[in-house]
Amino acid sequence: MRTSLRVLSALLLASLAITSPAQGRKDSVVLGMVLEPSPGLDPTAASAAAIGEVVHLNVLEGLTKIGMDGKVSALLAESWSVDPDGKLYTFKLKRGVRFHDGEAFDASDVKFSFERARAEGSTNKAKKAVFDNISRIDTPDPHTVILVLNNADGNFLFRMGENTAVILDPKSAATTATKPVGTGPFKLEDWKKGSSITLVKNADYRGAAAVKMKKVTFRFINDPAAQVAALLAGDIDGMPRFGAPQNLKQFQSDKRFTVEIGGTEGKTIVSINNRKKPFDDVRVRRAIAAAIDRKAIIDGAMEGYGAPIGSHLVPSDAGYVDLTAVNPYNPEKAKALLKEAGVATPLNVTLTLPPPQYARKGGEIVAAQLAKVGIVAKIENVEWAQWLSGAFKGNYDLTIISHVEPLDFDRYADPAYYWGYESKAYKELLAKYNTSTDAKTRLKLIGDIQKLLATDAVNAYLFQLPQFAVARKPLKGLWSSSPIFANDLAALSW
Repeated sequence: MRTSLRVLSALLLASLAITSPAQGRKDSVVLGMVLEPSPGLDPTAASAAAIGEVVHLNVLEGLTKIGMDGKVSALLAESWSVDPDGKLYTFKLKRGVRFHDGEAFDASDVKFSFERARAEGSTNKAKKAVFDNISRIDTPDPHTVILVLNNADGNFLFRMGENTAVILDPKSAATTATKPVGTGPFKLEDWKKGSSITLVKNADYRGAAAVKMKKVTFRFINDPAAQVAALLAGDIDGMPRFGAPQNLKQFQSDKRFTVEIGGTEGKTIVSINNRKKPFDDVRVRRAIAAAIDRKAIIDGAMEGYGAPIGSHLVPSDAGYVDLTAVNPYNPEKAKALLKEAGVATPLNVTLTLPPPQYARKGGEIVAAQLAKVGIVAKIENVEWAQWLSGAFKGNYDLTIISHVEPLDFDRYADPAYYWGYESKAYKELLAKYNTSTDAKTRLKLIGDIQKLLATDAVNAYLFQLPQFAVARKPLKGLWSSSPIFANDLAALSW
């Protein structure tokens, strides 16, 4: 009887907690995050998308801003012009902007940040694709920046709005990973490693009057069941990227919550290490792709949410081509391809899985499917930091990951990237795409790029990662879709 009473009391307390949104707070919010930023908070030096979820648009800003709809608008740049050849960009900067430490923002800060990004030894993930393409940076006056490109880039303004292009305070750039100093509406107050990060409103922000939240706390909760419990108990007010699709109906039917379902740029893939034998044989990679039933993974790991993909673009991308028929589910063909490639079965491989449910739960399904064609996948569950220091460095056989960076198909031209893909034909296609300024030509070329990646089965392409935003009413302003992985905290209100 006492046990029953204790359970009843706990449920009652959880119910009471949630009837009072954020315990009556109207100027603060607690949000859940699946992954903790790693290894630090500098998005210009590390690859983890979780870094941008915390600091991008909030602490650190770029020249342009990418909105929830994917459109580009002005941020630190007031305006810009582009020469007809698409190689010269002139940015006029906003005046009166200051960093959190009081230092004035001007053109020299842009030059410093971009030269740092393209310097030898830079670990900026956009170094090769974006910053190495900048041949010259001119600052004719404190409020003007001229960027001269080697090759035209039709996506350049969008790239200036990604977290890799945020502008750092030169005086504090070296400590950005632990103490980021930017121009944004929020400042870092505290980082409890393994637990939470707290941001506080920047009272001196140029648009401070429109920022409703004085404090925002991110809590790291990677276990799906714990995410559900935290929402129901009122420990968090919302989860912009809720990781338990099996519980969505529960929240949809609960009048205390709002649920938004949208898309992301996440290309969820079974990544294949192309530089390792026997994966360097295209027949083996095609066999892996043919062994995988996309629908079974979407149904089993994502409760049916997620659009199947056959190459490295998602349906919401301009120029997307549905190539799911190139490597369809066909276990018998998978067996035949392995035999043709001279691969003796059982073939023992390691399947490395980071924490998100799409990887862990999806990985179990993938392993079972591979086993049916003679590929025995030993599952290795790792934390995010381990994945970044291991699989991302090329130390893996197979892994499951969602690439959330938009338009990152350019990475297939880099054989040093963790896929280890080397293709002269691909590099030539990408070069044509990058140098073309004609819209129709670019669309055709991006179609050709997708077809080559699918034909070469560089990876086994699974599905577009959906986004589930769950929040307590009446919290407003969370993104329903994510063209980039960011949280625009200045837009939040109760």
